[in-house]
Amino acid sequence: MGKNKNKTRSRQGGLQVITLCISTAMVLILLGIVVLTVLSARNLSASIKERLPVFIDLGQDLTETEAQQFCDNLSSKKYINSLKYISKEQVLEETKKTLGTDPSEFAGMNPFLPSLQFQLHADYANTDSLKWISEELTKLPNVTEVRYPEDLIKQVNNMVRKFSLLLLVIAALLLIVCFVLINNTVKLSIYSRRFNIHTMKLVGASWGFIRAPFIRQAVAQGLIAGILANAVLAVGMYFLWKNQRDVMEVVTWDVLIITGIAVLLFGIIITTFCSWLSVNNFLKMKAGELYKI
Repeated sequence: MGKNKNKTRSRQGGLQVITLCISTAMVLILLGIVVLTVLSARNLSASIKERLPVFIDLGQDLTETEAQQFCDNLSSKKYINSLKYISKEQVLEETKKTLGTDPSEFAGMNPFLPSLQFQLHADYANTDSLKWISEELTKLPNVTEVRYPEDLIKQVNNMVRKFSLLLLVIAALLLIVCFVLINNTVKLSIYSRRFNIHTMKLVGASWGFIRAPFIRQAVAQGLIAGILANAVLAVGMYFLWKNQRDVMEVVTWDVLIITGIAVLLFGIIITTFCSWLSVNNFLKMKAGELYKI
């Protein structure tokens, strides 16, 4: 009879652990998606900023050799991400294709200026940085004008700022929800052992000694839940990559690694902390209070 009771308790305990791991993993999956989204949004905003074009109009009499030397000198600047030289002949050919006429026939010469098109690193793609960059470039010889879409840059930066703030608010709210859900799950798993905790307290066991097995179990459960959550996220990312190969330009390996580590750490830290709180809560209770909850 005693053996049957032990077997039943063992099965219930095993089922409880499995349920706790699965339910915690489901919460961690949601948390992992938010972390992945926040980190990917940062890469996406940087990618958008680095595609904003800035143009430098050069002097009419600038030779190809001088233009190439100018490009080499400019590419060494810390704020330059990529650089392309556009000769006046290229501009003329593009204008011919667009308008269907040759402007040089009316002007008697090629009326266009050679120019440079470059993109900035994301940290410099804002109006404040572009102001001093424009002033610095204008002082260079053979530079007639620096042009950039100021309104578009302001709109992009405002949009990125609002989107980042929204994601951070959602992440903070979800973190609170995750903590509450995991705390309730852990508390329920310890609830069935509240009388064991009280018995150990009556025989003189210290609180640290009583907490130790629960903390060890919580660390193991958090680790298992984190591994399960990462496995689900990895499978989801694999199918996303299969259908949209360009996703790796935003969701980089760095983002995936940081997300995986964050999910594992959150799983271990939250389950451990919730277990510590729950055990302490039952340790503070008197025998009569244990029957009322």
